[in-house]
Amino acid sequence: MSKQTPLHATHVAAGAKLVDFAGWDMPIHYGSQLEEHKLVRSDAGMFDVSHMLPVDVEGAGAQDFLRRLLANNIDKLKEAGRALYSCMLNERGGVVDDLITYFFAPDFYRIVVNAGTAEKDIAWMRKQAAAMPGGGNVTITARRDFAMIAVQGPQARAKVWAALPGSQAVSEPLKYFQACQWNDITLCRTGYTGEDGFELIVPATRVVEIWNALADAGVKPAGLGARDTLRLEAGMNLYGQDMDDDVGPLESGLAWTVDFNAGRDFVGRAALESAPPARALVGIVLEDRGVLRSHMQVFTDQGGFGETTSGSFAPSMNASIAFARVPASIAIGDTVHVDIRGKQLKARVVKTPFVRHGQILV
Repeated sequence: MSKQTPLHATHVAAGAKLVDFAGWDMPIHYGSQLEEHKLVRSDAGMFDVSHMLPVDVEGAGAQDFLRRLLANNIDKLKEAGRALYSCMLNERGGVVDDLITYFFAPDFYRIVVNAGTAEKDIAWMRKQAAAMPGGGNVTITARRDFAMIAVQGPQARAKVWAALPGSQAVSEPLKYFQACQWNDITLCRTGYTGEDGFELIVPATRVVEIWNALADAGVKPAGLGARDTLRLEAGMNLYGQDMDDDVGPLESGLAWTVDFNAGRDFVGRAALESAPPARALVGIVLEDRGVLRSHMQVFTDQGGFGETTSGSFAPSMNASIAFARVPASIAIGDTVHVDIRGKQLKARVVKTPFVRHGQILV
């Protein structure tokens, strides 16, 4: 039986179409995925992302532990509330998960991990801590007492402030990838759509109340279908499709999240340094008529081939787009051909993101 978030009954009452996602019963849409996508690009929408898991890493050794655990460098976080996107790697250089880490104090970090990898992530973190002297001097706590709501869109922040009186004073100064604690809510200026907004980490006991307050402020719900097309347009990877335990960040368009500066070792570093990537993850836009999906074969003019990892119709562009893992020699502007039902259709290689803040960039 699928797990349910604290908002499950609220989704049922709203007429959401529910599907299994990573073992959770989640809303795919509330009537129209297309309209929900457009709403986030033009105004604001809210997503139940309570299937994702906040994990608190605390203790005197927290910073040293995260220096080794993450491929990106936690030392970049010098101010309370700053956040860092990173991959957590295995010894082979594959991606255990991609995640966001929030810094609140030298002995207190909060990490948000993906739903489908949560149990694996906790076990991996504890294994790595146990391998360090003194158990890493950290405690690792899964916070299922929290729920999460993502409010995204050009009007998202204003509507959050209207729904939560008093929150504007503390959260308006936040820059992108910063967070703050306000009463019992963590307001994070992060998101997965390419639009502005907040991800709210709230007590599970209060999430229905906060969801309803947002609805009263004019924020309409959106499902995981729109969230997927929004993140694809925004050039954001999805774990399990665009990278996984066997595919590393250098072949997944995530080299910018790996910090090879001298003096810091991290799990997976030796594997990444010993094997320069033979493939790259690129964006493609279909120029012939058709729809790109995942796991389609991609042929290059140089004679190599690859595969789409994520693909969909992009409502903001009225075009079909995808990520494709192809030979590293492929360059922006090259032409490739995608096998769609036995026909090789023409596509153009582009730099991602495709869309950010409502603007088409390719």
